[in-house]
Parts: sequence; C-alpha cells; structure tokens
Amino acid sequence: MSDEVLETLVRDYMQLGFPVCGFAWQGGEPTLMGVDFLKRVVELQQKYGTRGQQVSNTLQTNGVLLDDDWCRFFHENKFLLGISIDGPKEFHDVYRVDHSGSGTFDRVMRGIESCKKHNVEFSALVLLNNLNVEQPEKLFDFVVENDLTYLQFIPCVETNPDTDDLAKFSITPKQYGDFLCTLFDLWWDYGPEKLNIREFDSLITHYVMGKHTICTYSKRCAGFVVIEHTGDAFCCEFFVEPKWRLGNLLERPIEKLATDKKKRTFARDKEKLCNACLVCRHLDICRGGCMKDRTRLDSENRENYFCESYKQFFDYTVPRFMQIAAKIENGSADRHTRSAERIRLHIQK
Repeated sequence: MSDEVLETLVRDYMQLGFPVCGFAWQGGEPTLMGVDFLKRVVELQQKYGTRGQQVSNTLQTNGVLLDDDWCRFFHENKFLLGISIDGPKEFHDVYRVDHSGSGTFDRVMRGIESCKKHNVEFSALVLLNNLNVEQPEKLFDFVVENDLTYLQFIPCVETNPDTDDLAKFSITPKQYGDFLCTLFDLWWDYGPEKLNIREFDSLITHYVMGKHTICTYSKRCAGFVVIEHTGDAFCCEFFVEPKWRLGNLLERPIEKLATDKKKRTFARDKEKLCNACLVCRHLDICRGGCMKDRTRLDSENRENYFCESYKQFFDYTVPRFMQIAAKIENGSADRHTRSAERIRLHIQK
C-alpha cells in the first residue's frame, strides 16, 4: 500500500467524525510492510483524529515475524492481534510452511511468547482443516496448556480451481458439526468463564442482547469496507471480485463508497434465504450463515454448506447457551466479552 492510499484512507475515514474508528490490517501478511508502516498509521490517526476520538487497530498475522520490537509497538499503541496457530506442531506444520517448505510452528510460538511478555492483546485463530478437525481434544489441550484464552475456530472449505471439487484440506459438514459439539463439551466442563471462544460468545450475546457479535449469524452482512493496497474498495474480504467492486479510494470519497447502492444490495442479499432456511427451527440464530458458504459449491441463495453442522450444534447446545445467558442476566457471570476500552487508542491533542 502506497503512502498516498494510506493517508487518504486514514484521513477520510477519521474525518467522518465517528466516536470510534475501527481499522483491521490484513494481507497477505501485513507485518511484511515493516513496523515503520504501522508507526505511520498511528501518526496519521493522531494527525487526522479529533480530541477524544477513539481508534481500534486490529492486525491479522501468521506470527512468524513477531519479536520484542514489534510487540513493544503493539502494546504501546493498543493493537489487538489475531495470530494464526493451527494447534500443536504436528498439525500446524503440515500446511503452514515457509518458502523453503519448513514448518513455522516454532517461530509462531516465539511470537506468541513475545506478545505475552509485552502484554499484547491477542486472539488465537485456528483454521480447521482435514487433519486437526478430527482431534478436538488435542486442540483443546493445546490452547489450555499454552494459555490461549481468546480463540476463533474457522472452518476451511475451498474448491480446486480446475475441477470445482473440494480441496483435500477442506472439512465436511459432519466433521465440523462433530467438532463443535465436542469442543462445546470440553469448554463447558473446563469452565466457560475461563475461555473465550468467539463463536460461542456470539451465541451468548445473542441470547443476552438479541444480537450477534460476528457477521456469520447476523441478519445482514457487516457494514465494513475492504480497501485493497491499490485503493480499490470492495464489500467483503470474501468477495474481492469485479462484481462487488465499489470504486477506488483515490477517486471517490470513502463515505460514497460505504453508502454505494452496490454495498447496500450486498448487505441485503444475506436476507435472501432458501426455503429450507425459512422454515428452519434455528433461523433466528443462524440467519443462513455466511454468504461465502452458500455460494462456495453452488448457485446463490442455496442452503449453507455447513447447514447440517449448525443444526447438529444448535440442537446439542442451545439449552446450555440459554443457561449461561440467564446467569449473565442475573449477574452471576459476566466474563464473556473482551474489554474494548483496553484496546483503543485515544486521540489527545
């Protein structure tokens, strides 16, 4: 990303005057830009922000380059990291290799230790593939042993570009449903207040506040805008394709991109559910799931690829989620969301 695109992005967004401005830095691998790039980010946020305005910066990384210098910067500037770690070495190093084919597990774990040393807020992102999805107990033991208390489990489903059949590392709906149910039991027995699992926290929030914290289960797609390094804007990170291009940040103000008719259409398209969804007992919880999983293997507006996973999981767990929600509402449990106040940068002038 050029400095021109970066400054335009930060300036135009900050000057919209939102009390909290959220930036999520992804890639590729964003740490390849070097720490000076993110120092420039913070400099521009301070320059164009107004007194009292708050900024949240999140960064998704493979963790390979994290060291003391990086982590000092992240702590000082209240960045929240998402670090990809696919479980123990025997799982992680199968697919997460460097350019020479060597596994990256040891380097990622060193990065995680640097984060802990410098009190950097981070979540562990576990991509569920055909190998680790079969070992929920091993994954759970790994995160507990390494004190990874904020977690996301992301199901991997990709097609081979030449044949349109499932890639070998993808998981099946049955595997995902079985994994979620076993993971829930492990979490329940361990103590829900001790471990924050993003997908589970969203369901708790749904039962407490009537809304989800992740867009997968929301009625409409999230309202964020994706800005590529060229300045091109898109509706969603999973749909960076010509059909959903909104324009270019250098040619059109960001508020126009964010309110474009195409953006509104994309957000509403999530509400176009198939007949099976409309009569499903879990419609209010699921809302058809993520659109990328509706279109991955077939035409639009079809049943979600993970539909059977969700039904299995919700049937098995909903009464206990409602039990947790009731305890929270009664004041006997409250540790299910990360304090946003601790991971925001306050503009002072």
